[in-house]
Amino acid sequence: MVFSEKLKVERKKKGWSQEELAEQLFVSRQSISKWENGQSFPNIEIIIRLSDLFKITIDELLRSDEELKEKVIEDSKKLAHPKLKFSFDVLFLIGFVFLIIKIGIIILNKFTALELTLLGGSFFWNFGPLLLMVGGGIGSGVYKEKYKED
Repeated sequence: MVFSEKLKVERKKKGWSQEELAEQLFVSRQSISKWENGQSFPNIEIIIRLSDLFKITIDELLRSDEELKEKVIEDSKKLAHPKLKFSFDVLFLIGFVFLIIKIGIIILNKFTALELTLLGGSFFWNFGPLLLMVGGGIGSGVYKEKYKED
């Protein structure tokens, strides 16, 4: 049984109209109608709510409909890309902060009587910020492009 039929059968078992189900899911009655006619599919959040309302597993809702299963898989991929891109953006910002710290200490040492030293060795402070910024920038760009493709 495909998702649209399963949805209609489960709704009728509960004795609910499309309007009543729509109110429980916080969607329009037209959305329920489109789902039951196979014109569109709900997102994963709605599928989880349907599973809870009908007291059936998500597997029972998804396994029957290959097209819906593919949509859910595709939606989950789109959710993963922004999180990975954000991680690379944070990596870039950490590198930028390290660079600003290094420049700030160099300026303070040059124009004041302070003799501040950078802990961690010269290799880290010379190449660390650069590596973090380049790695973060490349990673962010790759996931930005990948997200556009999906």
